[in-house]
Amino acid sequence: MIRTTSTRAQTILLVEDESELANEIKIELERLGYLVRTASIAEAADAARVGDAAMMIMDRMVFGEDSLTTLEVLRKEGVKVPVLVISALSSIDEKVHGLKAGGDDYLAKPFAMVELAARVEALLRRLDDVRTTKLRVGDLEMDLIEQTVHRGDTGIDLLPREFKLLEYFLRHPGQVITRAMLLRDVWQYHFTLETNVVDVHISNLRKKIDTRGGTSLIVNIRGAGFMLNTDA
Repeated sequence: MIRTTSTRAQTILLVEDESELANEIKIELERLGYLVRTASIAEAADAARVGDAAMMIMDRMVFGEDSLTTLEVLRKEGVKVPVLVISALSSIDEKVHGLKAGGDDYLAKPFAMVELAARVEALLRRLDDVRTTKLRVGDLEMDLIEQTVHRGDTGIDLLPREFKLLEYFLRHPGQVITRAMLLRDVWQYHFTLETNVVDVHISNLRKKIDTRGGTSLIVNIRGAGFMLNTDA
């Protein structure tokens, strides 16, 4: 069973206009110990602004309105609540659009409730990771206090930007990370920018963190971006 540590940590805002699906999601997540509150897009946005929930599950199209528009506004306002976008729009382009708008994960309909629950657990686990002092994938470990990185017993010397870039990937393991997300969250560019700076830094980072002859920790996702390979 998924376990949470507080009432606030258990609260999930659900924006879904298909009543039958909303009820199924509510029943499944409450069975696992979460408190699920259904809300309109506007209600969910207001609740997110005041920190009234641990995360949000938002359907893309709600009564003909694209919820990504509101999500983009929330992100520009600095609201960081994790958001799982669910949608019948399942193409790669639509998923990338959802992630670029500020979604932390994107789940295409139809989906199994067990997968939804797993995605929710993963997002809430990442929220807990924000408070940790060490990040780890396999034998790669980052100490946020000492500002050091090791792979096994070998220390890795990273430049400040490379450190921030690796930290971002370690906080989002197994998640597709777009160039736009990195430019926004690592470089703090809040505007469209045509540049290969992301690719250059990732290439340099790979040279430092990958083992010779081994699988790269950061892999390319064609047409989408990059992903931290947790199985490397």
